[in-house]
Amino acid sequence: MTITTILIIVLILLLIGALPTWPHSRNWNYGPTGLIGTILIIVVILMLMKVI
Repeated sequence: MTITTILIIVLILLLIGALPTWPHSRNWNYGPTGLIGTILIIVVILMLMKVI
């Protein structure tokens, strides 16, 4: 596995973990999910462009 694949897997796990479905994160709204989702989209675009 390449470092890019590992990075995408970690970002997807962080995205799932940041969803405000658990009791301790209900008042976070969608801030962490949006930030991690944006980072994931940027990494996927860079991967498709063969930059990383």
